[in-house]
Amino acid sequence: MSVILKPVITEKMTQMGEKLNRYGFLVDRDANKLQIKKAIKDVYGVEVTDVNTMTYAGKKKTRYSKSGFITGSSNGYKKAIVTLAKGETIDFYSNI
Repeated sequence: MSVILKPVITEKMTQMGEKLNRYGFLVDRDANKLQIKKAIKDVYGVEVTDVNTMTYAGKKKTRYSKSGFITGSSNGYKKAIVTLAKGETIDFYSNI
């Protein structure tokens, strides 16, 4: 089981990475801050100073079809915002 699922690469997160040295990752729902910090250090080889986590619940979805109303929900997820030490960076685009 991997703690880090994938990095969050959006316009907002790219700006935070450039200006505030903070990066976003989708992580396993059961992972705690210490596990996330260790996984980031192991994978990217950077020093992590702070980890903030957010848990999102899945949204309810409903649509109408020939057979009637179909209801369901999207998946929930957990997001971690990681602050790196001064002078450290993560380059997500280096292996493209």
